[in-house]
Amino acid sequence: MILKLTDEASEEIINTSISILKKGGIIAYPTETFYGLGAKYDIDSALKRLYEIKQRPKEKAMPLIIGGIDKLSLITDSINASVKELMDRFWPGPLTIFFHSRAGLSEYIVSENKVAVRIPGESFALKLACAAGFPITATSANISGMPPADSASMVLDYFGDRIDLIIDGGKTKGGLPSTIVDATDTAIKIIRKGAVDIRSS
Repeated sequence: MILKLTDEASEEIINTSISILKKGGIIAYPTETFYGLGAKYDIDSALKRLYEIKQRPKEKAMPLIIGGIDKLSLITDSINASVKELMDRFWPGPLTIFFHSRAGLSEYIVSENKVAVRIPGESFALKLACAAGFPITATSANISGMPPADSASMVLDYFGDRIDLIIDGGKTKGGLPSTIVDATDTAIKIIRKGAVDIRSS
């Protein structure tokens, strides 16, 4: 199913998306850079299917988006002072942060006892995450190793009907992916340089 995103249909599409996610479905949605693939963070069957259709290596845990800092308690018990400063400066925005994961989270979103998450910048992704109230996967909408999709038609070319819903928000702006940092230690470690430069800001 493909739904065209318009201002008039935005709320209805968000509600439809949340309903699909809660039932264990997979959606493709526009972010502020590319399209992402979404599954509910605590439904293993959906996460497993997402890995399979992306052909993603098992050791690469999928990142998440949330709608607010208050939702971090669902995935981590540990937030240090230095990472609070980063969140204040760069969230919402393209900064993905690794935290120590809470016990009991799915192996599909945890790697070496760490979980990666961000609050997306202004986009449908942010509105969806805010309305959902739970973490959603934000892995890029592509077959692993292929270019990330910047249009609904590109998502369709990759996955066809293996995705339950594609939200067509037009062509996204692309550009650099999110910067990724590891905040599980006292010193913040840059894992991937991307759209924000945490050292010069």
